[in-house]
Amino acid sequence: MDLLNTLVDKGLRRELPTREEALAVLATSDDELLDVVAAAGKVRRQWFGRRVKLNYLVNLKSGLCPEDCSYCSQRLGSKADILKYTWLKPDEASKAAAAGVAGGAKRVCLVASGRGPTDRDIARVSETIETIKEQNEGVEVCACLGLLSDGQAERLRAAGADAYNHNLNTSEATYGEITSTHTYQDRVDTVTKAHGAGLSACSGLIAGMGESDEDLVDVVFSLRELDPDSVPVNFLIPFEGTPLGKEWNLTPQRCLRILAMTRFVCPDVEVRLAGGREVHLRSMQPLALHLVNSIFLGDYLTSEGQAGQTDLDMIADAGFEVEGAGTTTLPRHRADALAAAGCGTDAAASGCGSSASGCGAHDESGGGSHEGGGCGPCGGHGAPELPEQAPADQARTDLVAVRRRGAGTDLAPNA
Repeated sequence: MDLLNTLVDKGLRRELPTREEALAVLATSDDELLDVVAAAGKVRRQWFGRRVKLNYLVNLKSGLCPEDCSYCSQRLGSKADILKYTWLKPDEASKAAAAGVAGGAKRVCLVASGRGPTDRDIARVSETIETIKEQNEGVEVCACLGLLSDGQAERLRAAGADAYNHNLNTSEATYGEITSTHTYQDRVDTVTKAHGAGLSACSGLIAGMGESDEDLVDVVFSLRELDPDSVPVNFLIPFEGTPLGKEWNLTPQRCLRILAMTRFVCPDVEVRLAGGREVHLRSMQPLALHLVNSIFLGDYLTSEGQAGQTDLDMIADAGFEVEGAGTTTLPRHRADALAAAGCGTDAAASGCGSSASGCGAHDESGGGSHEGGGCGPCGGHGAPELPEQAPADQARTDLVAVRRRGAGTDLAPNA
């Protein structure tokens, strides 16, 4: 296809596609899907080889959020039966982080529900960051605490944070339809504050909330303009008890097209496959590794992911390799720019700007991952048992498992 040849050429040159080209990727047929994946895979390998960065979420404070984000299991008025607990102590958070690091995670994402941190919260999280860094040599730390006030990003940076995650989630035009308690511009301002403080900016989206192709292209183009180092792509986890609990409109094929479009628009950025991958990509997750260069390991904020060892097996079986702690995540031109902007030398060398972002974040698309199904959402230590067979168009509610282990519980985490 001429379209795909053009997009590959532009991606190798870091040139922005046109909106029409991005929309055309989303409009390709299932018969063309493998061609789309192969083309975007060329761009991914140009900038990231066959490396996969592993990120691990620690939900520092779960539930009881005063914001009304429609996709989030922790939202105001949520009836989702999730874990609810107040702040983990620094040693508790460090113990949870160590499980992820032992499983191969290079970055730990610290997430807390709420509108944004108080100064006391920043002091608490700063102590947690320092403890994690002392007890887990070489680990990167990304914070995701909501909207930041002036000076808070600088305090997190001084405590040793490498990155800050705050997702745009959807297009500016439709943002008011999913959240009323803060604005799209509030989110942009927080990402700008983090970037200005020398933190690696991480910001992404949630797909599957009923948005149009135009909305998806709008938000990815806005992210390109905002220029985060990491772009987590979350797929809505429709939690029962949330306003979007009935939104089951994604197929594995559509998810792959969305990831490919994101890679073409953001060719040299860490694109992270975040919350909802197990629910919506299912057996086609390995194909996504040809498009993304980063995933979350194990569980999310309020939902369970597939077993950590299954993640590692999937990466190896697909012919990829886990990125080591001493390897630079970002392409050299981005890592150098990050260091010049004030990010610490060690963090920049390891890809300080590539947050996990999708750290998973407090928005969590319903509980799967970072914000927006990207972050975080039953007991047990493996993937949920699947029925023998289910129709392709059936809502897979069996794959939405509320997290009952790890942080905030007495059970071992999945990592």
